[in-house]
Amino acid sequence: MAASSIADIRRDYKLQSLDENDIAADPITQFTRWWEEAIASHIDEVNAMTLATVTPEGLPAARIVLLKGYDEHGFVFFTNYKSRKGMELEANPHAALVFFWKELERQVRIEGTVSKTSTAESDDYFESRPAGSRIGAWASPQSRVVANRTEIETNYSKYEQQFGYENIPRPENWGGYIVKPSVIEFWQGRGSRLHDRLRYTASGAHKWKRERLAP
Repeated sequence: MAASSIADIRRDYKLQSLDENDIAADPITQFTRWWEEAIASHIDEVNAMTLATVTPEGLPAARIVLLKGYDEHGFVFFTNYKSRKGMELEANPHAALVFFWKELERQVRIEGTVSKTSTAESDDYFESRPAGSRIGAWASPQSRVVANRTEIETNYSKYEQQFGYENIPRPENWGGYIVKPSVIEFWQGRGSRLHDRLRYTASGAHKWKRERLAP
């Protein structure tokens, strides 16, 4: 596609608005409202979110991961602790998340500190995964260079024979992270690019400051 054709791609947002008088006092309640509306809209992979991390040198990296739970304590996802994102979070435990629900013309942007979930929580979620995914967690040295796909498939077959499809333990290098938010911004698309942006910033234990940002 020519650059000029790319530049011509645009849409006008006009579905809804976001007003200070209509939003919740705390961002988790507001997120739940939007989450339930996204679920009701049958958005594919509604729990897909961009996770942004940085290297020790300050270079950014981003990828899509899946939200697996949230509450007043934070937003949870699971991964290989020895993957690139895991190593970056080990070195710098700060991250940003972005949900984009284009069908509703909405984004939610989250910034916060990151810590590992408890062993029990990681075990419980791992046990809920399909057997093939649990074997895959053993088979894949995530983010490392491999010779070819055959190497990964050979690893998979090895662990498949070792564990079968029952009682597959969780690898020690696999588990959950929780992002404890310090900033949550809700973005609602509006006409003429005059979008609504309302930001919550943590200002103490269970206290949040709300502000409108220019689009």
